[in-house]
Amino acid sequence: ESALRHVKILEEYDFNDIVISLKSSDVLSSIQAYKLISEKVDYPLHLGITEAGTPLYGTIKSSVGLGILLYEGIGDTIRVSLTGDPIEEVKVGIQILKSLKLRKTGVNIISCPTCGRTQIDLIKMAVEVEERLKHVKKPIKVAVMGCVVNGPGEAREADIGIAGGNKKVAIFKKGNIVKTVPEELAVDELVNEVLKMTD
Repeated sequence: ESALRHVKILEEYDFNDIVISLKSSDVLSSIQAYKLISEKVDYPLHLGITEAGTPLYGTIKSSVGLGILLYEGIGDTIRVSLTGDPIEEVKVGIQILKSLKLRKTGVNIISCPTCGRTQIDLIKMAVEVEERLKHVKKPIKVAVMGCVVNGPGEAREADIGIAGGNKKVAIFKKGNIVKTVPEELAVDELVNEVLKMTD
């Protein structure tokens, strides 16, 4: 109601260069407020969950709140608010957009949770692959999977990936194994193959 009242005041003065922000620290209140106002006005909406909290909780709240609204076609700009480095806010915002296919640039890393079949240092490898490919602008889906039993099949939609074995790692493209390398060379080989795809 307050936002609509202010919009009407601006319109009475023939001022229509308006962007509306209804940010709240409560996710459900934010979603409901943005849904209501999107039904009543055509002005651009700036989405955000304000004072969302520390990086972990703030990322979760922002992802849920912004993700729901963006999925429903509500919102024109976003702001992720975290207690921490503003660069992390930008990174989270980019990932929210990428997860909804609203931003189609950069590498999309998919990786499985570890399980009893994992025989490689999957977590370390996934983090290293993500770090070494963060500069790539071309949209490429890269998988880092823990085992060759399920890895290539589960990640067959990936453009390229690795799947761990007993001191060996399979490199696969679109679910088909193309070569096997020693575990210690796996990340280098994967990164090199991805970089070839960007040429």
